[in-house]
Amino acid sequence: MSHLHRALLALFSIVGFLFSADVYGKGPPQRLLYVASPGVRNYVQWGGHGVLVFDIDRDHEFVRRIPFGGLGSDGQPLNVKGICASAATGRLYVSTLEHLICLDLASDEVLWQRSYEGGCDRMSIAPDGSHIYLPTLEGDHWKIVDAESGDVIARVSPDSGAHNTVYALDGRHAYLAGLRSPLLTVADTTTHKAIGTVGPFSASIRPFTVNGSSTLCFVNVNGLLGFEVGDLRTGEALHRVAVEGFEQGPVKRHGCPSHGIGMTPDEREIWVSDGANQHVHIFDATVMPPRQVASIALREQPGWVTFSIDGTLAYPSTGEVIDVASRRIVARLSDEEGREVHSEKLLEIDFADGRPVRSGDQFGLGRVR
Repeated sequence: MSHLHRALLALFSIVGFLFSADVYGKGPPQRLLYVASPGVRNYVQWGGHGVLVFDIDRDHEFVRRIPFGGLGSDGQPLNVKGICASAATGRLYVSTLEHLICLDLASDEVLWQRSYEGGCDRMSIAPDGSHIYLPTLEGDHWKIVDAESGDVIARVSPDSGAHNTVYALDGRHAYLAGLRSPLLTVADTTTHKAIGTVGPFSASIRPFTVNGSSTLCFVNVNGLLGFEVGDLRTGEALHRVAVEGFEQGPVKRHGCPSHGIGMTPDEREIWVSDGANQHVHIFDATVMPPRQVASIALREQPGWVTFSIDGTLAYPSTGEVIDVASRRIVARLSDEEGREVHSEKLLEIDFADGRPVRSGDQFGLGRVR
């Protein structure tokens, strides 16, 4: 690391501390990682059932387990499909195959659990916490749900096999990806109408991410170890980027070579999952198309990757905590029983004086605006 780089990091740390002290009054907030389980299919061996809370600044020490319901008709925990939160409203949301569940972040109390026709998949919440775009379970539409009550207020119907959802940071658009379509649908969040598409990409879209200015998307697709890039303004597919130096092979879950992609908040890097080889691959996103620069071995097959709010830590679904700057594994999540914790549904929430003040996202989103 150069002397200039070290000096800049020190300066950013000081500025970040002063900003936190000014905004939150009594110094930096408490940074907590919320991890929903079972967050890999219905595998309770990797963390049991509940929302597990870890203290980021105490080496990701286990703090507590929050019960949230979400049981099937047989009384067993259903697969968790998504997680999102709003610091503005103080609420956390977990989706299962059948339910959307709302919890109070101050008390850990379940406020409501709603079931919806067509089931539920990975949702996304408006920046102001007012409503949620909730996909049916690989169905024909997304429901727009009032985040306070859980009532359905509208729907968007691309008929694409509803699956993954990203809400733009400026709140103007939601991006909707289905398992049966190579097109990414763009919805206007004022009218709740589909207003365009991006692509077609080379195959159906799996996990994806967008940059902070809503100009680019980065999508995993079936059959590709790597990702493709699309222009959110023109709707064009721009680049196809394959991982080099690793062979595609059989995967345990999801049926595609790369299921999981995230952009660092500073938008300098793209991190991509590699199921067969149990790695995450890192690409330099300051050039187009992005250029492969590093790879990190993981303890199991990754199916997701996201980041801390400040972008210093990466969280693959395998439960390792990776320092982004050094690319070293600095911690591994485990629960109160010492079990490894794996989950594709996790995010950071920061607190000051017991109140939520910032919330991250389950998707690794770019945050440069």
